[in-house]
Amino acid sequence: MARNGEGDPGEISQQQQLPLQPRRSGSGRRIRARPDPFLVVCRCFCVITSVSAILCIAVNVWSAVRSFKGGYDVFDGIFRCYAVLIAFLVVLAETEWGFIIKFSKILEYWAGRGMLQIFVAVMTRAFPNYDGEEKELILLQNIAAYLLLACGVVYVFAGILCIGFLKRSRQQKEITREQAVHDLEELERRREELEQLLIVEEGV
Repeated sequence: MARNGEGDPGEISQQQQLPLQPRRSGSGRRIRARPDPFLVVCRCFCVITSVSAILCIAVNVWSAVRSFKGGYDVFDGIFRCYAVLIAFLVVLAETEWGFIIKFSKILEYWAGRGMLQIFVAVMTRAFPNYDGEEKELILLQNIAAYLLLACGVVYVFAGILCIGFLKRSRQQKEITREQAVHDLEELERRREELEQLLIVEEGV
């Protein structure tokens, strides 16, 4: 029979041979913030608008080269160059680059973006009086112009309904949520490091 305060030597040696098991923490799973469906839809629409503007750029460049090279109409070529520059501004506005928004505050508002997109669509669709050999150019002009026109109309109505303000508000909340998730992950990582340190000290 073992004395009080003393255990079986075999049991003690067996306990000493057992490795220390680290405590499991719930931080093994990566914390992820769910994407806002509204912002996902807005980003998809921005991509569609950007693609439409890029298509307008391509069409106007093609038309400008045709006008200058063939000597058809120099004024039409100059007009197309301006259309390319404004369409490029539309693409930059869709990226919501801080410099562009600061340079032109009106592009921060969806109604302003929509009016600019409609203007580019009208410029792209203007002067389509080409000969019968330019059917592909006319077709691309129509596709690019009407697609960007539709995006511009949606932007104008969404701006009137203050959807742009709602988007900016949700973006700010998403940034705050992502920062909170990042801080929480950092705390969980630090807690795991402290737990491992305690386990090492207990084993010494």
